[in-house]
Amino acid sequence: MKGFRPGVVPTLVVFALLPVLVWLGFWQLARGEQKRQLLDSYAERRTATPMPVFELLEATDPAFLRVRLHGHFDDAHSLLLDNRLHDGQVGVELLQPFLDQASDRWLLVNRGWLPWPDRRTPPRFDTPQQSLDLVAWVYVVPGSAFQLQADPSGARWPRLVTAVVPDALWSELGRSGFAHEVRLESGPGAYLTQWPVVSMGPEKHQAYAAQWFAMALALLVLYGYFGWHNAREKRHGNGHESTQHL
Repeated sequence: MKGFRPGVVPTLVVFALLPVLVWLGFWQLARGEQKRQLLDSYAERRTATPMPVFELLEATDPAFLRVRLHGHFDDAHSLLLDNRLHDGQVGVELLQPFLDQASDRWLLVNRGWLPWPDRRTPPRFDTPQQSLDLVAWVYVVPGSAFQLQADPSGARWPRLVTAVVPDALWSELGRSGFAHEVRLESGPGAYLTQWPVVSMGPEKHQAYAAQWFAMALALLVLYGYFGWHNAREKRHGNGHESTQHL
């Protein structure tokens, strides 16, 4: 194209960046749709009647299912999930094994959030010793199974962790346990249980997608502008040289 001379380097830059920007835009749209479906599933399942544990174990997609528990906590093997914020305040979430007596299956129950204002003093919590009737719901991390990276076997209890793999915990303790975290609803044994379902809503992903697409469009506009501008400058330069030659 004689009227379009963007140059080799700008062309290479555009060919390298444009597909990435467009891909990032569509990726954000896909993430937003995934979050929307997740929230729809959450809204539907969180109003359902709690099921017994043996029914939960047969579910192919356990995310957000409500479950009815009857049994007791194991306070000797508590996990404290670190760096959990609530209203700007630093704290931890308390997770403890819970033996459901009807199914004879262990579940890793998140009892909720606790403040931890002073790192020099361990977080303080109590554990009910009697058998409890509880209602909880299954939490599965969006896009992947719930995984916690456990501290090395043999570490002291309670353990301060940033992540946990339940199956590794059950293997260490020699128990048969459920593979996902279950979060208590308000009631006996619960601390603060106001968890967000997702850290970023669908509208945020859509806004980020719009930004990536806008950057792609701006890149194309700049590419076109400099291409036509360079071509016009070259034509004017050629015309000036011809006049001088005459």
